[in-house]
Amino acid sequence: MSSDEESIGSDAESAEEVTDLSNSDVCTKYQEASKIVNLALQGLITQCIPGAKIIDLCQFGTTVIDAATSKLYNKKVNGQPIEKGVAFPVCISVNDVICNHSPLASEELEPLKEGDIVKIDLGCHIDGYISVAAHTLIVPAGPDSPPTNDDEVLGNVAVAAYNAMLIAADAIKAGAKNSDVTAAVERVATNYGVTPISTVRMHQMKRFVIDGVKEVALKEPTADELEEGEEKVPECTFEQGEVYAVDVALSTGDGKVRPGTLRTTVFKRNVETSYKLKMKASRYVLSEVDKKFPTLPFTLRHFGEETQAKMGVQECVAHGLLTPYPCLHEKAGEKVAHFKCTVLLLPSGTSRVTGLDMPEYFKTDKTPDEETAKVLAAIAEKAAKKAKKKAAKKKKKKASS
Repeated sequence: MSSDEESIGSDAESAEEVTDLSNSDVCTKYQEASKIVNLALQGLITQCIPGAKIIDLCQFGTTVIDAATSKLYNKKVNGQPIEKGVAFPVCISVNDVICNHSPLASEELEPLKEGDIVKIDLGCHIDGYISVAAHTLIVPAGPDSPPTNDDEVLGNVAVAAYNAMLIAADAIKAGAKNSDVTAAVERVATNYGVTPISTVRMHQMKRFVIDGVKEVALKEPTADELEEGEEKVPECTFEQGEVYAVDVALSTGDGKVRPGTLRTTVFKRNVETSYKLKMKASRYVLSEVDKKFPTLPFTLRHFGEETQAKMGVQECVAHGLLTPYPCLHEKAGEKVAHFKCTVLLLPSGTSRVTGLDMPEYFKTDKTPDEETAKVLAAIAEKAAKKAKKKAAKKKKKKASS
């Protein structure tokens, strides 16, 4: 082989970028994105007070993510800036709205009021490496008043959803199957007397891919549900180096989503589909999407021309160019809790890198089944050891300074 050929081969090898967790730089990017996700969640919780407008909350969360990512990875790579920012639009879903509510400026709903059940959902990425999270809270009486909850039914479904998320995150490990996770979530839901939202899925995430091929259902579909068109999730095995969004939404109702009156504003480009659009507004939308949001979900609120965006998106969806994320609703009066975290399948085991602690005001008289209780106790023990180690390290650092 000539020296030129050797050089070409060497360049090809160096150009083949490692994009999984075996690359320490990739791990760091996931960790940094996760810190920003948790920061945005913590900030939004303080903003969820009576009188707060949902659109203002969405914009606040977006600003936190944009400001935090703007401080990181600003050195260009091969002359190109590293992409970073929102990976999933900030959504604020209230009461019987389950998820995906990110309203337009012209379609603002009534402000939050004391006692509202708020579900926050958002995502951040650095260089395409995505972290996501969701959290459920109750709106307090005021900014200086701690939230309270006297609703035992709500407390029960919130505890169930949070515990199911912890159990699912623990069950997603190299060598395990997605059916194992589904069974664990169903066991928790049954024990607490609540129902998984049937259309919610956990997904593998890859670079610039938020809804990967590998999925986990929250429940196995019944024969009737299969007959009605619900699809059974194909079985898969988790592998070391993978990343998953552990997404759990439980309800006091039947778990079947219903259409509502809220406009769908969150979409994602279907990169495998092409079509020659007829309408000028549609071409404008697709052009903007291809330039600014070629792979990750976005909200119509990001478009300068709202009217054009609302018109153009319809033809894009009709021809499969965009995939909609509709606002999902439960039956009015039913209680819904939604928690989500991101897990990394590292050589040392599964690491949960996003998601906040469950609010202390969510309580229930029901206790987990024996198997679930053992897993939760092990998770709590591991978290306590980690916190103790972190505190000791902080104390040592302070003493040496």
